[in-house]
Amino acid sequence: MGRDPFKLRMIRPGRIFQKKGVDLAFGPLGRIDHAFLDTGTVVGMHEHRNDEIFSYMWHGTMVHEDSSNIKTANSPMKLMMMNAGSSFFHQESVPSGQVEMLQIFIRPEKKDLNPAIQFYDRPVSFANGEWNLLAGPQELNAPLTIRQRVAVYDIHAKAGREINIPSVPGMTAWVYVMDGNVTVDEAELFKGDAISDSKAALPTFRSTNDTTLVAFLVDMDAPATLSGWFSGLGEGYE
Repeated sequence: MGRDPFKLRMIRPGRIFQKKGVDLAFGPLGRIDHAFLDTGTVVGMHEHRNDEIFSYMWHGTMVHEDSSNIKTANSPMKLMMMNAGSSFFHQESVPSGQVEMLQIFIRPEKKDLNPAIQFYDRPVSFANGEWNLLAGPQELNAPLTIRQRVAVYDIHAKAGREINIPSVPGMTAWVYVMDGNVTVDEAELFKGDAISDSKAALPTFRSTNDTTLVAFLVDMDAPATLSGWFSGLGEGYE
């Protein structure tokens, strides 16, 4: 969607199991935008309601401003979670360079929770070849809290690595290739591909070259509101 200087690929993660339908979420994981923003891009001040929004920065720096009077620069070393709740306004801009990122929209457990915003300054050693827990429900003690039973991890693996997908009891994995490529059994996955299995744990991956994966662990049966403007079906839904 879109064109220079702002393009995105809108991903409906539930399409991995069903191709058509009104609701193409993967449990409470509603939507993922794989976005590309060039120098000078400004996404003007706009409102979110009932969306849990995780900004996963892959390349570049993006300036965030919001209705709580916060202005800060987000990057791969500084990640952000917006818990929009009853109402939250924000604006994003790219003063220089280019940005590639995932904007991840998750359905909160309840409608009209209190709005909040969180930031995570990642350790310099994040590219350690191991899974990094970035965001998740309170019981996982993740750096960023999602008000839902969804957890987000990433890994930056060198070529030739065997990769076992993280697991949490009661959660199903949905794994996205952010960069590089991997083999899974006889399948080869490239940048922009995703894989899941509703009945069993995913097998071991092997990185063909230097690869970044983003793994979502999702409680498919978790209670969630459908009223999110981006994560759900909009006003009028509970």
